[in-house]
Amino acid sequence: MNKLLTFVCGFVLIASLSCRRAQTEFVTIALPDSFSTLDTLTTTASDSAAERVRNLLFNSLVKKDQNFDYVGELASEINPSEDGKTITFTLREGVKFHNGKDFTSADVKYTFDELFKSNGYKAGAFFDTVDGTRVPHILSLETPDPKTVVFVVGRPALKNQLLSNLVAIPIIPEGTAGQQTNQPVGSGPFKFVGFDQSQNVVELQAHADYFEGAPKVPKIRIKTVTDASALQAELQTGGVDIAPLPSNLPPDTLVSLGNLSNLKVEQFEGSNIQYIGLNTQSPPLDNVKVRQAIGYAIDREKIIKELLLGQAKIAHSVLPTQSWAYSPGTEYRYDPAKARQLLKEAGYKNVPIKFKYAASNAAFGQYAQAIQNSLKDIGLNVEIETLDPGTLRKQLAQGQFQLNTGVWIGGNQDPIFFKDLFTTERIPGANVPCCNRSRYSKSEVDEIIDQAINETDRNRAKELYIRAWELISSDLPLFPLWYPANMVVANKRVGNISVSPSGDWSFVKNITVNN
Repeated sequence: MNKLLTFVCGFVLIASLSCRRAQTEFVTIALPDSFSTLDTLTTTASDSAAERVRNLLFNSLVKKDQNFDYVGELASEINPSEDGKTITFTLREGVKFHNGKDFTSADVKYTFDELFKSNGYKAGAFFDTVDGTRVPHILSLETPDPKTVVFVVGRPALKNQLLSNLVAIPIIPEGTAGQQTNQPVGSGPFKFVGFDQSQNVVELQAHADYFEGAPKVPKIRIKTVTDASALQAELQTGGVDIAPLPSNLPPDTLVSLGNLSNLKVEQFEGSNIQYIGLNTQSPPLDNVKVRQAIGYAIDREKIIKELLLGQAKIAHSVLPTQSWAYSPGTEYRYDPAKARQLLKEAGYKNVPIKFKYAASNAAFGQYAQAIQNSLKDIGLNVEIETLDPGTLRKQLAQGQFQLNTGVWIGGNQDPIFFKDLFTTERIPGANVPCCNRSRYSKSEVDEIIDQAINETDRNRAKELYIRAWELISSDLPLFPLWYPANMVVANKRVGNISVSPSGDWSFVKNITVNN
């Protein structure tokens, strides 16, 4: 009997040690959204989930710092010429790709050749459309030596746009474009091991030669878990070790998970913007007073306190407060009496208004109903309609909505984003389909934003962006709600978690594991 007990105990101990070794070997990270490809260079569509993974596999020439200014990543120096038309990048020494190749200027040239050959989603950012013709920002890309890259742009003001656009471009080694979809190769902190596309699970291992030092954890598994209940179960049982920015978990669920013995919830300041989009060409929202009434009707402070449980900060601009061009513009403080008066002045006659959002997002559902109730309280006939994300994106692009809610991720950190969101030429179906889902058009705003983008003096550009936002926020084609905090749920064995305001996954290379 004693021998049998010893054998059983020994077996359990061995099994426990094996499990512990498996836990040490892998840290499993949850993604709340699925993605279709690991190739974010030549893809034809935006994919925020794939961009999270990109942060781990690749580096770009340029990155954003804590204040959203542009600094070098694979570039050690960025030197614009006096006339602003030439930007010279000195490349970082000691960078190796995952395949062992040394990083040189030839790889940068190859990356951009492949980018423009593909004519994909990201390539479009490097062109303007003038009278139906695409005009390139980059006139030439020269590589005078292995550690120097020279971009020549069409006009001085394009320097800032170039730096902004370079952040999203993963530099790949020469000759690897054909394998990036299934066997991606970059220079980032983790190397690709495998991708189970049917399960949307990616396995990566630490890049020992990473130029900033190898990650602390040897292997990570990225697991897509879109269902909120499934994610809770995975976190509780240890199937998932860390869930960064779990947008599919409501605030009260996050609090409950933080009270469990094996889990912790950490909160960091965020810069992404939660918003309400208003279709300015759809009655009754084509009346500015109806749109303004919506702004004054919503008690954002109460929603943040009672529904979001403090996991957000009120927003008065699309830009984060850290931005050099930030200005609050018109501040819509909760004032239901003023909202009712504006509706009376607008002559609103109980016309139904559809409020659409993605059905898969439980957090959206909580506050959307609170917003609906606030709008009903001032006399607006608002009906909620939930749709699957793909259908919703299509309807937003086609203008088949009146109100919607969502999050802009990353792009709102640079005032250049005003051009995409609010200028007439960016209206879908006009010249370049993009982000002006509100179909907002005002010639004065178009002119000011164009001046701001083409202004080489930053102080003058700031004045112009502030004026533009004053006009836009008064017209209210898009209502900033709040900056969601960057929330992270993690097993207590995961340490050194520190998420930047942008919410990207660059922090993963620094996490540690205690067993």
